Amino acid sequence: MRVLITGASGLLGSALSDALLARGDEVVGLTRDPQRAQPRNPTVNWYPWRATAEPPPAEALEGVDGVVNLIGEQINQRLTDRAKVRIRESRLVGARNLIQGIEASATEPSVFVGQSAIGYYGDRGDQIVDEETPPGDGFAAEIPVDWETAQRQAEDVVDRVVIFRTGLVLTKEGGLLRQLLLPFKLGVGGPIAGGDQYMSWVHIDDVVGLLLWALDDKRVWGVINATAPNPATNREFSKALGRALRRPAVMPAPKFAIAALRGRELADVVAGGARILPRRALDLGYEFRHPELDEALRSALE
Repeated sequence: MRVLITGASGLLGSALSDALLARGDEVVGLTRDPQRAQPRNPTVNWYPWRATAEPPPAEALEGVDGVVNLIGEQINQRLTDRAKVRIRESRLVGARNLIQGIEASATEPSVFVGQSAIGYYGDRGDQIVDEETPPGDGFAAEIPVDWETAQRQAEDVVDRVVIFRTGLVLTKEGGLLRQLLLPFKLGVGGPIAGGDQYMSWVHIDDVVGLLLWALDDKRVWGVINATAPNPATNREFSKALGRALRRPAVMPAPKFAIAALRGRELADVVAGGARILPRRALDLGYEFRHPELDEALRSALE
């Protein structure tokens, strides 16, 4: 396959690019800075693209069989009005420009794989959540709702659209796990904001596996939760990480500490959670490589 990836130099994009190249596929990467991206993965064909300014260059889309859209500014920051605008535009305007480029292309891809987030569901306590559960409230839920709506416009120009609501990705290279490693290694890690909220996690190997599966399998379509089948409470997650690192995990981080660091709105998001099941992935036959938390953490830390 020839696969175009937005965000190809990011955490998930790099891992997906490596997996595609390893099996003999061709990867086209869109980036604001091709020269900076080239040393990171010299076997990717890089093209310049500023997502919020214009459609991708036509030559980048030539002969593309599939498109994977991973671009979007991280939400894990102090949610000022300016940050909210950046977060929204990077997703919505970027998706619209990308789809306009696909529509104008001489050869349209057969599949569009988009990204969303489990923030879609908001705070659900211990309620079991699947893809049929309606969206939650607040900015962290509004962004995935609007992002999915923007990406569904690809249904007008490609045969198949898949959108993943991705959970908390386990990898020591970035994301939540990397942020937790230092305090836990120092023996000062522990539950956050009480620890009762559910964390719907997923190993990075399974994020990549799901993306490849969506590209390859014509039976896969629609919205799918990219989360492991065994979500854990924050307290359970903290204990498991402590076991993996052979460190105590008893020092709690109160909600007000998160608010002081990242603001009240993000603290509300962190203190909430959802018990999410990947029902559609399981029903369609995807087999998770890392379904259990203890094994997944050991693997992610290798």
